[in-house]
Formats: sequence, structure tokens, C-alpha cells
Amino acid sequence: MNLLANKTALITGASRGIGKQIALRFAQEGCNIAFTDLQIDEAAEQTRHEIEQSGVVVRAYSGNAADSESAHAIVQQVKEDFGRIDILVNNAGITRDGLLVRMSESQWDLVLTVNLKSAFNFIHACAPVMMSQRSGSIISMSSVVGLGGNAGQANYAASKAGLIGLTKSVAKELGGRGIRANAIAPGFILTEMTSRITEEQRAEWVKTIPLRRGGTPDDVANVALFLASDLSSYVTGQVISVCGGMNC
Repeated sequence: MNLLANKTALITGASRGIGKQIALRFAQEGCNIAFTDLQIDEAAEQTRHEIEQSGVVVRAYSGNAADSESAHAIVQQVKEDFGRIDILVNNAGITRDGLLVRMSESQWDLVLTVNLKSAFNFIHACAPVMMSQRSGSIISMSSVVGLGGNAGQANYAASKAGLIGLTKSVAKELGGRGIRANAIAPGFILTEMTSRITEEQRAEWVKTIPLRRGGTPDDVANVALFLASDLSSYVTGQVISVCGGMNC
């Protein structure tokens, strides 16, 4: 039996990487998929095509997740197109790394806006829909950096730590309406972003991981599937690290 049959998931920033893999994994379990990105480019169209192969309904929406008006418009359109929103995955995010003393105000503001405000925007827009359904699962992509910090990533760490506080607050506010909110904190995941580092850097990083390997987007997607499905019906306000023991 498909774990997400007849459900609809809205996933932000899902054209590639972890977001894409979550969308594909959900679709394999019978979930209809609405996903967003800043623009619906060739990568987004390829993602849409791959999701369609699972036989579910899929639509892609362009818009700026960090802009409140844009986020609310997307949610309204998804509600009209699909009739309901059962799962929200706040995945949109960026990095603008640099040492704190050299970090510009614009670097700080951009990362906090894209990574944290976008999640607020979509939760704010989706909450009334889920409240009327008296059910819903909200999953926000944090990071082990949000749990332990990281030199050169003060802005990213702050945004990901903020997502954890937001998640726990939402879980307490909306739990009475049957809505769950949880966060996932990935560690070193092999994606397009991490592929930019050298083999030597990758080898040194892996030495810090008890399982002695980097994670895959599918490792994260499987945890997202658990949190999206009824398998986690009594799990809310939690942060699950997917880090191979890196943060234990």
C-alpha cells in the first residue's frame, strides 16, 4: 500500500538536489506533487517529467518563496489546482558563506530571508488550509549547522537554527488542529552543492562521520517520507538529524 496515496505535497525549491529527491520519493508512494522554484527552467521541467513517471499529478510553480505575496499566491493556486494540501516541505535555501567580520549586511539579510522567512511565508499561507482539513504535516529542512554552528556560516547557521525554533513553535500552536511540524537536519549530503569541494576536502570531512560516508539525497528523502506519512502520526516538534552520526 502506498504511504501517501491521494495526498498532495507542496515542496519549495524542488527542481534539483534534496528537494527533487523528496518529490520523487513522495511520488513513488502515490503523492501528487506541487513544487516551486524561482523560475521554471530546463531543470524544473526535467524534474516535472521524472515525477510524472510515477503516475501522479504534478505541477510546477514559479515564484519567490521569500516574498510573502508570491508565496500566498502559489498556495492559493495549489489549493485551486489540487483541492487540498496535506504536506508542506520547506526546502528552499541558499548559502552565502564568509567569516562573520567580513560578512556584508546583504549576505546576512539574503540568507535569513530565503532560508527562514520563506518557511514562515509558506507555513502562514498553508496553515489555514490544513486547519480546515484538521490535518497536515509540515517539514522544514534545517541542518546540522543549525544545531552546532560552523565557522564561516554564521548567516546560514542562524537561519537553520531559526527554522528549528519556528518548527517547535508551530508544532505547539497547530497541534490541536491535527497538524504536525518537524524538521530534518542533514549533515554532509552528496549534492550538486557539495560536489564543488575537492576530493581531499571530501575525504577529510568523511573522517568526521562515524558511518564513514557522505549521505545521499535519498537518505534525507526517506526520513521526509516517514515524517509526511501516518507512520509518524504521533511525532511533532522534533528535529531528526540525517548525518551518519556526525552530530551525535
